[in-house]
Amino acid sequence: MKVIVLGAGVVGINTAYYLQSQGHEVTVVDRQAQPGAETSFANGGQISVSHAEPWANPGAPLKVLQWLAKEDAPLLFRLRADLRQWLWGLSFMIECLPSRTRHNIAQMVRLGTYSRESLQALRAETGIDYEQRTQGILHFYTSAKEFDAAIGPTEQMRALGCDRRLISADEALALEPALRHIHPQLAGATYTAADESGNALMFTRKLASLCAERGVQFLMNHQITALRSAGGELDYVEAIDGEGRFTQLKADAYVLSLGSFSPLLAETAGLRLNIYPAKGYSVTMPVRDASLAHEVSLTDDEYKLVFSRLGDKLRIAGTAELNGYDRELNPVRCQAIVRRVEQLFPGAGDASQAQFWCGLRPATPSNVPYIGKSKLGRLYLNTGHGTLGWTHGCGSGRALADIVSGRKPEVDFAFTGQ
Repeated sequence: MKVIVLGAGVVGINTAYYLQSQGHEVTVVDRQAQPGAETSFANGGQISVSHAEPWANPGAPLKVLQWLAKEDAPLLFRLRADLRQWLWGLSFMIECLPSRTRHNIAQMVRLGTYSRESLQALRAETGIDYEQRTQGILHFYTSAKEFDAAIGPTEQMRALGCDRRLISADEALALEPALRHIHPQLAGATYTAADESGNALMFTRKLASLCAERGVQFLMNHQITALRSAGGELDYVEAIDGEGRFTQLKADAYVLSLGSFSPLLAETAGLRLNIYPAKGYSVTMPVRDASLAHEVSLTDDEYKLVFSRLGDKLRIAGTAELNGYDRELNPVRCQAIVRRVEQLFPGAGDASQAQFWCGLRPATPSNVPYIGKSKLGRLYLNTGHGTLGWTHGCGSGRALADIVSGRKPEVDFAFTGQ
């Protein structure tokens, strides 16, 4: 079957890989010149099954209210005259109910575990290298209140098979000596030994090259402008190539993996996807003193930041700003990240050479992505992964390829269209 994958980020490329592996003729279409050039470009680097507690949880509404006026808040709703944002926000509030939070954690743990296993199998099969580290992920807490709030979700994750362990401040220090500067402030931590980290951009581009070697076609520099339907199914895709020429792309099946732009394209075919862009930031800086720099990938839940070691560089990423499709770097938010890094690991990185980046994460109110059949015939969805596109990329691509092929995926997940 001929399949067109719309989007060349980490999710789209994984989808193309698994579709091709199942014998399909695959074409990937993207507006950028290279794969992974948008949200996958400089993310936090974590393969984090343990990062399964959604933003929408019982404690979130009060925090959001407290953060509304703070320019450097970890989660900032910048209220706009934007109906899409308000509808998303109302859905977010519903997902904060305890029952919804428990349901969403279960979905993300199951998909995350399956995806991590799929990545490990892909790595063993292909020998792909992407500065990966398999030393686990350590969540640390400098607030006793935040640590106490993490106990319930951690226990639920363990019951679901994610071996996230509660550990003491001393145990955290033994696992990651770079935490010694803040050891007196540590209220506790959790550790998930099976979690990993790595360079998502390097992975995406190497996997794209492997796809091309195996026959996947790439139409880069193609701006997708509309999805056109007829008779209750997707008929063709409209696009403009790099030379400004209009083209129609036709296939037997189509996969929408355009991240935050997915709902805009879906609307052209009469579909509504409850996805809103959450602008996230990252800082990348060279290691200045290796003896002070972390080796284990870390998560600072209070400040919504993750820390990964990518070769001789430190990658710190996180926070979320709901401000439409604005992609302007906010220096206040950039410096807030640098300030936190210096508080935690003074002297570890060279902040004078810091590189700042922001990208639009495709967030659903529940943090659970759309994976599966759409209401429109021949159109499949693999989008809305929020902060976990790198974590869920392999698993969602593999599962979606099974669905397109008429097979039942091996993971227990609430797929769309099922």
